[in-house]
Amino acid sequence: MDRITVRYFAAAAEAAGREEEPWELPAPATLEALRSDLAHRYGADMQRVLRSGSFLVDGTVRRDGGAISGTTVDVLPAFAGG
Repeated sequence: MDRITVRYFAAAAEAAGREEEPWELPAPATLEALRSDLAHRYGADMQRVLRSGSFLVDGTVRRDGGAISGTTVDVLPAFAGG
């Protein structure tokens, strides 16, 4: 299992009810697996965030479902105005 830190911002934090938590994903850890786990764990509000939001993996924007090659993943909702 891979252990990462997941940080939530704005609407993602509201959906999760927290700003940060450790997360264990089965190896290999992928963003698709994380997305699925988050949607299952936090329900409809998180699903809405994930549909239009993005991830930062150790500071790099990612929107694909590929492997997580870092230790921190930020879940970001879509932001208005760029």
